[in-house]
Amino acid sequence: MTRKTKVLRRAFFNRDPRAVARELLGKLIVRRDGRKQLAGRIVEVEAYLGAGDLAAHAAAGHTARNAVIFGPSGHAYVYFIYGVHYCLNISCLPEGDAGCVLIRALEPVSGIADMANARGLHDLDLSTTRDLRNLASGPGKLCEALSITRPRDNGKDMLSPASDLQVISDGFRAEDVATTQRIGITKSAEMPLRYVIAGNTFLSRK
Repeated sequence: MTRKTKVLRRAFFNRDPRAVARELLGKLIVRRDGRKQLAGRIVEVEAYLGAGDLAAHAAAGHTARNAVIFGPSGHAYVYFIYGVHYCLNISCLPEGDAGCVLIRALEPVSGIADMANARGLHDLDLSTTRDLRNLASGPGKLCEALSITRPRDNGKDMLSPASDLQVISDGFRAEDVATTQRIGITKSAEMPLRYVIAGNTFLSRK
């Protein structure tokens, strides 16, 4: 990364997840591991709301499992799905109100070889867009690429300068944002809460 970066402020996330989701596009998820720094630009997200959103984990009410999404904001909510993949969300809204944004796809920016190794993809040709796209174009893929797990990262403050998992800005602005229905759900599936950088090569799905 060559641009000047800064960790996002808490106020950025103390808002409706729909507003946060749209403005998260273009920001960076960064994993620091010793001297290594792995980073990907957010190109696809989904907003999840409170009790009225039947696809949201908050619809079940406040539990020990989903406590992170009830605040405070800016924290990692990591869950395991299908017994195979971890998914990374970031909590939104002031403490006590439930909401989050699911990070669905990243465009690899730095630490790309380390991402490939973390995913066990040792034969990728990282000079080709096709192979690069395979690194983090999906919520499970990006968690594997950045070694994100629930035991390691759930509840982690992604806005803390001391955190090894952060969401930051390098000044990039997503100009062309498209909205679609969310993917892979059956409840509240009609809600247009998936936000993407239109035409980006690294989306999980066109």
